[in-house]
Amino acid sequence: MADHIFLKGTAMTTAFDPVDLAGTRLSNRIAMAPMTRSRADAVRRTPTALVAEYYAQRASAGLIISEGVHPVAEGQGYPFTPGIHSREQIAAWREVTDAVHERGGRIFAQLMHSGRIGHPDLLDGDLHPVGPSAVAPAGQAFTPEGPKDYVTPRVLTGDEVRETVAGFAAAARHAVEAGFDGVEIHGANGYLIQQFLATGSNHRTDEWGGPVENRIRFAVEVVRAVAAEIGPERTGLRISPANTLNDIAETETEELYTALLDAIEPVGIAYLHVLETAPELRPLVLDLRKRFAGTFILNPSTEGPTSSESLALIEDGTTDLVAFGRLFIANPDLPARLRADGPYNEPDGATMYGGDHRGYVDYPAL
Repeated sequence: MADHIFLKGTAMTTAFDPVDLAGTRLSNRIAMAPMTRSRADAVRRTPTALVAEYYAQRASAGLIISEGVHPVAEGQGYPFTPGIHSREQIAAWREVTDAVHERGGRIFAQLMHSGRIGHPDLLDGDLHPVGPSAVAPAGQAFTPEGPKDYVTPRVLTGDEVRETVAGFAAAARHAVEAGFDGVEIHGANGYLIQQFLATGSNHRTDEWGGPVENRIRFAVEVVRAVAAEIGPERTGLRISPANTLNDIAETETEELYTALLDAIEPVGIAYLHVLETAPELRPLVLDLRKRFAGTFILNPSTEGPTSSESLALIEDGTTDLVAFGRLFIANPDLPARLRADGPYNEPDGATMYGGDHRGYVDYPAL
C-alpha cells in the first residue's frame, strides 16, 4: 500500500528511505526509468553479458525497470532490442537478473509491444507491424538499413486482440521464470496500448474502440491477464497521459485515464508509473495519485533531465518513488550521487542507442 498523500503528524519520508512494493522491499525510492539502449543480439534478440553488466552496475537503484522488452515477435519496434518470447531469451535474461540480485537490486521487466511503431524489415518472415486500425503514423522507423517511412499497420482482428492479451500474460510468466521481480506493462509513449487508448490511432467500431470504456478495454484486459498470471503484487503499469510521442493524438485525456484507473483499481496491482509530459498535467497526476491505492512512481516533467530537485516530490507526498532516466545512463551509482548532490557525469548522446561498451558500461562511479 502506498504512503498516503500529505499525511500530517508523521516523520518526513525521504528518497533514501526503504519502501515496501506490494511485498518486495526496495532499499530506496529512486527508480531507474525504462530506457531502450539497443545492445541486444541482432539475430536472437537476447540480452548479452554487456547488458547484464550494465544493469548490475545500477543495482543501487531502489527499483530498476528494464528497457522495453517485446512480449511477442511482432511487438519489436527497434533494431537490437530484446524479447522474452523464446527459451533462449528467457535463459539470457536470467543472467541479467542474477547479476542484479547478486548486487542486492530489484528489477522489473518492461513489456513493450510497439504496435504500429516499427517496420517489416525488423521482423522475421512475413510478420508485419500491427495496430488497432489501419492508420500509419507520421515519421520514420529505425531499421538496419537506415530510416524508412512507417508502414500502415495490419489491423488486429478481435480474436488477435485477445491473442495479444494472452501474449502479454505469457511474457509476464516468462519474465518471472527469468528471475525478474515483476513486470511493468508499457501503456505509454505511443506504443500499442496507447494506440488503443487514443482516438487518432483507434478508429474501431467494435468492443475495442469508440467510447472511452471501449478504448480502455485492451489496457484493462492486459492488466487483468498479467496480474492473473503472475500476481498483482508483481504487476505494474506505465502511462503517459496527453503524450504525443509517436504521432499519438489523444482526446478526453482526463476522462480516459480516470476511467482506466477506476477499471484496474480492483485488480490491486503493485504500482502505477506515470510519465508526466508537461507541467500543466500536474493536477491530473495528483488526481491519479489520490485514486490509486498502490505505490505511485512519477517520472516528473522537468526542463532538463530529472535532477535531485525532484526528490522533494517524495518528501511532500506527491509520489512514492521518482524515476530517473538520462542521469542513470551516465551515473551507475546515481543514488549515492543524489545523496551527495553530485557531481554527475554527462551522458554521451552519440552512444545512446546501439554500439559497444562505450557510453554503456564505462561511466565511472564516484
